[in-house]
Amino acid sequence: MNTFPFSDWIVAAIFVLCIAVTVTGALIAAFTKRIIRSVSGLAVCCLGLAGLFYFLNSPFLALMEILIYIGAVCVTVVFGIMLTEPDEPAPENFKRPFPVISPLISLAIGGAVFVGIAWLSFKQAWTAPATVTNDGSIESIGKALLTTYSVPFELISLVLLVAILGALVIARSGRTKE
Repeated sequence: MNTFPFSDWIVAAIFVLCIAVTVTGALIAAFTKRIIRSVSGLAVCCLGLAGLFYFLNSPFLALMEILIYIGAVCVTVVFGIMLTEPDEPAPENFKRPFPVISPLISLAIGGAVFVGIAWLSFKQAWTAPATVTNDGSIESIGKALLTTYSVPFELISLVLLVAILGALVIARSGRTKE
């Protein structure tokens, strides 16, 4: 009679919690006006993504999500914030030319993208998932990263390098030369 045991309910609840943490962190990162809160939201979002990677049977990717994005990118941005001058004047006479139209256009574009993706997902036939050729071990991931996926792996490292250098440039541009 019981087709959905209690343990499956717990797993589903933890999965929904990971989704909620990811979405909440993304919303905090996108809608806050203070940059330190935005970085904190990014860290929370990455933590939720790590939980989702874990549910996809990829504990290595979950750990790398925590180490690289929370441990490197977010900490680098926080250091960049700490190195900037705290008494920079705020732009006083900056006014947006169309304060109502810009959010409406953004909302319309986002809604159109959402409707398009939803329409494609409902109208197209879903193919069966491919069979997994590796077992998810660190050895098989390492072999795949150094053979099949070597170019994307190197591109990701370049993106992380640019993010670190960008945070340092932002930090140095706020300093006064004395």
